[in-house]
Amino acid sequence: MPRKENYTKEDLINSGLGKLFGVDKGKLPAPPMLMMDRILHISDEGGKYGKGEIKAELDIDKSLWFFDCHFKGDPVMPGCLGLDGFWQLIGFFLTWIGGEGKGRALGVKELKFKGQVRPFHKKITYQIDIKKYITRPTHMVWGDAVLKVKDKAIYFAKDLQVGLFETLTWDYGKDPATDPF
Repeated sequence: MPRKENYTKEDLINSGLGKLFGVDKGKLPAPPMLMMDRILHISDEGGKYGKGEIKAELDIDKSLWFFDCHFKGDPVMPGCLGLDGFWQLIGFFLTWIGGEGKGRALGVKELKFKGQVRPFHKKITYQIDIKKYITRPTHMVWGDAVLKVKDKAIYFAKDLQVGLFETLTWDYGKDPATDPF
Protein backbone atom coordinates (compact mmCIF):
# COMPACT_ATOMS: atom_id res chain seq x y z
CA MET A 1 0.00 0.00 0.00
CA PRO A 2 1.41 3.43 -0.87
CA ARG A 3 2.17 5.76 2.02
CA LYS A 4 -0.46 8.35 2.78
CA GLU A 5 -0.17 11.56 4.79
CA ASN A 6 -3.31 10.90 6.86
CA TYR A 7 -5.22 7.88 8.14
CA THR A 8 -8.79 7.22 9.25
CA LYS A 9 -9.96 5.18 12.23
CA GLU A 10 -10.71 2.31 9.82
CA ASP A 11 -7.12 2.49 8.53
CA LEU A 12 -5.76 2.43 12.08
CA ILE A 13 -7.91 -0.57 13.03
CA ASN A 14 -6.73 -2.30 9.84
CA SER A 15 -3.16 -1.67 10.97
CA GLY A 16 -3.87 -3.65 14.13
CA LEU A 17 -5.30 -6.49 12.04
CA GLY A 18 -2.25 -6.57 9.76
CA LYS A 19 -4.33 -5.39 6.78
CA LEU A 20 -2.75 -1.95 6.34
CA PHE A 21 0.96 -2.69 5.99
CA GLY A 22 0.99 -6.51 6.24
CA VAL A 23 0.81 -9.19 8.90
CA ASP A 24 4.58 -9.28 9.50
CA LYS A 25 4.88 -5.52 9.97
CA GLY A 26 4.39 -3.41 13.08
CA LYS A 27 0.79 -3.19 14.21
CA LEU A 28 -1.21 -0.79 16.29
CA PRO A 29 -3.18 -2.25 19.19
CA ALA A 30 -6.86 -2.96 18.72
CA PRO A 31 -9.58 -0.95 20.47
CA PRO A 32 -9.99 -0.20 23.30
CA MET A 33 -6.17 0.16 23.62
CA LEU A 34 -5.92 2.07 20.34
CA MET A 35 -5.32 5.60 21.59
CA MET A 36 -6.11 7.62 18.47
CA ASP A 37 -9.05 7.98 16.11
CA ARG A 38 -7.21 9.54 13.20
CA ILE A 39 -3.80 10.63 12.00
CA LEU A 40 -4.22 14.10 10.53
CA HIS A 41 -0.67 14.37 9.21
CA ILE A 42 2.41 12.17 9.08
CA SER A 43 5.64 13.03 7.30
CA ASP A 44 9.29 12.02 7.31
CA GLU A 45 10.21 15.67 6.71
CA GLY A 46 9.59 18.82 8.71
CA GLY A 47 8.81 19.10 12.38
CA LYS A 48 11.02 20.72 14.99
CA TYR A 49 14.09 18.66 14.00
CA GLY A 50 13.47 18.33 10.25
CA LYS A 51 13.21 14.51 10.53
CA GLY A 52 9.43 14.19 10.47
CA GLU A 53 6.26 14.85 12.41
CA ILE A 54 2.93 13.31 13.34
CA LYS A 55 -0.32 14.99 14.33
CA ALA A 56 -3.21 12.80 15.50
CA GLU A 57 -6.44 13.02 17.50
CA LEU A 58 -8.51 10.96 19.90
CA ASP A 59 -12.17 11.82 20.38
CA ILE A 60 -13.05 12.07 24.06
CA ASP A 61 -16.41 10.87 25.28
CA LYS A 62 -17.66 9.97 28.75
CA SER A 63 -18.32 6.39 27.59
CA LEU A 64 -14.60 5.61 27.11
CA TRP A 65 -13.73 2.54 29.18
CA PHE A 66 -11.17 4.13 31.49
CA PHE A 67 -13.48 6.88 32.79
CA ASP A 68 -15.64 4.28 34.56
CA CYS A 69 -12.74 2.91 36.62
CA HIS A 70 -10.16 5.73 36.89
CA PHE A 71 -11.38 7.08 39.31
CA LYS A 72 -14.86 6.35 40.65
CA GLY A 73 -16.58 9.70 41.11
CA ASP A 74 -13.51 11.56 39.76
CA PRO A 75 -13.05 10.36 36.16
CA VAL A 76 -9.76 11.17 34.46
CA MET A 77 -7.88 9.55 31.60
CA PRO A 78 -4.81 7.75 32.99
CA GLY A 79 -1.67 9.63 31.99
CA CYS A 80 -0.06 6.34 30.98
CA LEU A 81 -2.63 6.00 28.18
CA GLY A 82 -1.56 9.35 26.71
CA LEU A 83 2.03 8.15 26.93
CA ASP A 84 1.04 4.91 25.21
CA GLY A 85 -0.61 6.98 22.47
CA PHE A 86 2.75 8.66 21.88
CA TRP A 87 4.49 5.28 21.62
CA GLN A 88 1.76 3.90 19.34
CA LEU A 89 2.16 6.81 16.94
CA ILE A 90 5.96 6.58 16.88
CA GLY A 91 5.70 2.83 16.24
CA PHE A 92 3.27 3.54 13.41
CA PHE A 93 5.82 5.98 11.97
CA LEU A 94 8.47 3.25 11.96
CA THR A 95 6.25 0.90 9.99
CA TRP A 96 5.09 3.74 7.74
CA ILE A 97 8.71 4.51 6.73
CA GLY A 98 9.20 0.85 5.78
CA GLY A 99 10.40 -0.80 8.98
CA GLU A 100 9.79 -4.49 9.54
CA GLY A 101 9.20 -6.44 12.71
CA LYS A 102 7.21 -6.26 15.91
CA GLY A 103 7.03 -2.90 17.65
CA ARG A 104 8.04 -2.34 21.25
CA ALA A 105 8.17 0.81 23.35
CA LEU A 106 11.69 1.20 24.71
CA GLY A 107 11.46 4.18 26.99
CA VAL A 108 11.07 7.87 27.58
CA LYS A 109 13.73 10.15 29.05
CA GLU A 110 11.42 12.80 30.49
CA LEU A 111 7.67 12.94 31.05
CA LYS A 112 5.55 15.66 32.66
CA PHE A 113 1.83 16.02 33.20
CA LYS A 114 0.58 19.61 33.59
CA GLY A 115 -3.13 18.93 33.20
CA GLN A 116 -5.71 16.19 32.85
CA VAL A 117 -8.11 14.74 30.29
CA ARG A 118 -11.67 14.68 31.61
CA PRO A 119 -14.87 13.19 30.14
CA PHE A 120 -16.25 16.60 29.17
CA HIS A 121 -13.34 17.35 26.84
CA LYS A 122 -14.11 16.84 23.16
CA LYS A 123 -10.76 15.58 21.87
CA ILE A 124 -7.06 15.38 22.51
CA THR A 125 -4.38 16.17 19.97
CA TYR A 126 -0.98 14.52 19.77
CA GLN A 127 1.94 16.40 18.21
CA ILE A 128 5.14 14.42 17.75
CA ASP A 129 8.44 15.69 16.38
CA ILE A 130 10.78 12.97 15.18
CA LYS A 131 14.33 13.63 16.45
CA LYS A 132 16.20 10.71 14.94
CA TYR A 133 15.63 7.35 13.34
CA ILE A 134 17.87 4.54 12.28
CA THR A 135 17.24 1.56 10.03
CA ARG A 136 20.21 -0.65 10.88
CA PRO A 137 20.79 -2.92 12.73
CA THR A 138 17.11 -2.47 13.58
CA HIS A 139 14.49 0.20 12.96
CA MET A 140 14.43 2.59 15.90
CA VAL A 141 13.09 6.11 16.38
CA TRP A 142 13.31 8.87 18.98
CA GLY A 143 10.87 11.73 19.28
CA ASP A 144 9.49 14.50 21.46
CA ALA A 145 5.75 14.88 21.96
CA VAL A 146 3.00 16.97 23.46
CA LEU A 147 -0.63 16.12 24.12
CA LYS A 148 -3.08 18.99 23.93
CA VAL A 149 -6.60 19.57 25.22
CA LYS A 150 -8.42 22.60 23.81
CA ASP A 151 -5.13 23.73 22.22
CA LYS A 152 -3.38 23.74 25.61
CA ALA A 153 -0.34 21.44 25.95
CA ILE A 154 -0.75 19.32 29.10
CA TYR A 155 1.53 16.26 28.61
CA PHE A 156 5.17 16.66 27.60
CA ALA A 157 7.50 13.81 26.67
CA LYS A 158 11.14 13.98 25.57
CA ASP A 159 13.18 11.27 23.91
CA LEU A 160 10.41 8.72 23.47
CA GLN A 161 11.93 5.60 21.92
CA VAL A 162 10.35 2.76 19.95
CA GLY A 163 11.94 -0.10 18.02
CA LEU A 164 10.86 -2.76 15.54
CA PHE A 165 12.32 -6.22 16.08
CA GLU A 166 12.33 -8.92 13.39
CA THR A 167 13.58 -11.68 15.69
CA LEU A 168 11.36 -10.89 18.67
CA THR A 169 9.68 -14.04 19.91
CA TRP A 170 6.85 -14.53 22.27
CA ASP A 171 7.04 -17.89 23.93
CA TYR A 172 3.57 -17.92 25.55
CA GLY A 173 5.03 -19.01 28.87
CA LYS A 174 7.29 -21.77 27.57
CA ASP A 175 10.96 -20.79 27.73
CA PRO A 176 11.80 -17.26 28.93
CA ALA A 177 15.34 -17.75 27.57
CA THR A 178 13.93 -17.43 24.03
CA ASP A 179 12.69 -13.91 24.66
CA PRO A 180 15.42 -11.38 23.74
CA PHE A 181 14.49 -9.04 26.62
